[in-house]
Amino acid sequence: MSGKVRDAPGRQIALGPEAAQALFGINDENLHLLEHELGVKISARDQQVFLDGGEPELDLAERILVELGGLASGGHVVDAAGIRTAVRVAVEQPDVSLKRFFTDTEVRTAKGHSIRPKGPNQKKYLEAIRRHDIVFAVGPAGTGKTFLAMAMAIDALNSRLVRRIVLARPAIEAGEKLGFLPGDMIEKVNPYLRPLYDALYALVGFERAERLIDRGQIEIAPLAFMRGRTLSEAFVILDEAQNTTPDQMKMFLTRLGVGSKAIVNGDVTQIDLGPGAKSGLVEASKILAGIDGIAHTQFDRRDVVRHELVKDIVRAYERHERDRDQDSSSDD
Repeated sequence: MSGKVRDAPGRQIALGPEAAQALFGINDENLHLLEHELGVKISARDQQVFLDGGEPELDLAERILVELGGLASGGHVVDAAGIRTAVRVAVEQPDVSLKRFFTDTEVRTAKGHSIRPKGPNQKKYLEAIRRHDIVFAVGPAGTGKTFLAMAMAIDALNSRLVRRIVLARPAIEAGEKLGFLPGDMIEKVNPYLRPLYDALYALVGFERAERLIDRGQIEIAPLAFMRGRTLSEAFVILDEAQNTTPDQMKMFLTRLGVGSKAIVNGDVTQIDLGPGAKSGLVEASKILAGIDGIAHTQFDRRDVVRHELVKDIVRAYERHERDRDQDSSSDD
């Protein structure tokens, strides 16, 4: 981004001092990022922003800066992730207001922090969880499936919409055979449940999480422990669901009792079941596709919210798998 105002024709946007300070970022890093994402020239002086580029790109940049400026003046924190999200929403959903996107669908943590969607599919996911009793979320690792479901579960518990949270995961990907591991049953399964603990601790802190677990308000258990139970007034999350068998998936879904909600998450590109075994997640997604009250959210690599390189890694593996499938077809 140029540090000097351009003489070429373009556009000029005036922002309030608070909005400009919050929106520009340290050393104008947010404007640098927006310039890179949209392919426009951006320069700033005091609270003035100057834009130069093609007409469609200028329209997009002006809209994003004006709407994010309004959010920033109201105290909304604008960071690099927010800039990328705003660009994606503005491109893919031009009729959606950025203010509505960033503020309507948010989850408050126990400490008062706001968790907001970082893309259109995360927004759809949060809306689906609010409106449906069973939600399937399928997509790559790092797209926020488990973390957002956990945030919604904590919010439901805090609001007394449910009495407890139940978090389940296949303990071992192929058949849950725990006998060869050292220790008692809890020690055997804890390593496989650690990602659920990590998300829980991140949301409510270690001490409160332990208190909730001690009181029985939060239960974290391997999927095999769900058999024979009825889960009423509970927010139930099944993580890594791609590694369930069809029988396990049917068992889990039929545990749901009155006043409960179930979220089923998984990545169908990382199925670790044995050769020839069917994934319960893949089968259930097809069987239950047309049932009212059940929502399906599909994430892709654009929704990855981890390190930027993770998107490139996912893309590289997708390309590798396509090439491998093509080679297999040509061999046949």
